[in-house]
Amino acid sequence: MRVAPKVTLTDEQRATLRRWSRGRTTPMRLVRRAQIVLLAAEGKQNIQIAEQFGIERTVVGRWRRRFAEQGLAGLEKDTPRGGRPANHALARKIVEHTTQCKPTNATHWSTNSLAKVLGTSRSTVWRVWRANGLKPHLTRTFKVSNDPRFVEKLIDVVGLYLDPPERALVFCVDEKSQIQALDRTQPGLPLKKGRCGTMTHDYKRNGTTTLFAALNVAEGKLIGTCMPRHRHQEFIKFLRLIDRQTPADLALHLIVDNYATHKHPKVKTWLKRHKRFHLHFTPTSSSWLNLVERWFREITDKRIRRGVFRSVKELIAAIEDYLAKHNENPQSFTWTAKAETILEKVRRARAVLDKMQTA
Repeated sequence: MRVAPKVTLTDEQRATLRRWSRGRTTPMRLVRRAQIVLLAAEGKQNIQIAEQFGIERTVVGRWRRRFAEQGLAGLEKDTPRGGRPANHALARKIVEHTTQCKPTNATHWSTNSLAKVLGTSRSTVWRVWRANGLKPHLTRTFKVSNDPRFVEKLIDVVGLYLDPPERALVFCVDEKSQIQALDRTQPGLPLKKGRCGTMTHDYKRNGTTTLFAALNVAEGKLIGTCMPRHRHQEFIKFLRLIDRQTPADLALHLIVDNYATHKHPKVKTWLKRHKRFHLHFTPTSSSWLNLVERWFREITDKRIRRGVFRSVKELIAAIEDYLAKHNENPQSFTWTAKAETILEKVRRARAVLDKMQTA
């Protein structure tokens, strides 16, 4: 009769095994092995441990024996598995075709199309893609700014975030235009166990509104209002609203984009009469520099996208309610990236683009 080896732990081994068994970032297989050995050290039999975890007794015996023979190191490594040996030449060819070639009748490869060209199975292609982190069906959008004053504007805006002026408030200002009041053609089903919520793919348009918002960078509070349009007339009205809702003795530095409304002659005339307002323009194609865009994403995800609005009035009421709730417990977005770090990334991106254009 085979007898399971006795497991005896030193204080150091016990501490390590406990750390592994509780570690949130520890691989699950190592967590289970550590738990098996700890229970074995308490004197439990293999069949008891197997029943507790719902696994085969042979599995418990394997790791108990491996620890008895090799210690902690035996738990960390896996024994080689059987199966077909890896074909490194084929894997390299799959990677090269995926990254350097395109199919004749499509924009990107699928496992089927690439497998057919290379004379292998789609499961092999899939395994190589997974091992190399390749996902041909996905793309990410990007845009490197071509603004000739990119460096100057970047340093100006980032400087306001990292080292704001004294006796002044910094606001990120923008408009979220053409927000649609959409009503669904049929009622959706609610979320329930085992089923996500549903909503019809079609909708009825009930009009639009534009949200003007100014995010206080230091406090996270917002000044916001909805207007039917977003011309220079509405922008001046919003500037007056900011003027009324901020202490008169503080300078106001507003970070805005290059939308023509912000540079309209009448806006410039208004700013000349209100000396405490100072506009700072982000570089073109660099909306990510304006922190209010981050808040726009939040209100879109949490309140607008799935909302059902039978009129523009309902839509505006929902936006104003969300804004009021936000200001009850405001949370600011902390900017951490330095201008030098951003410029270095932009230089690398431009170098890659130039290389691709000359290739």
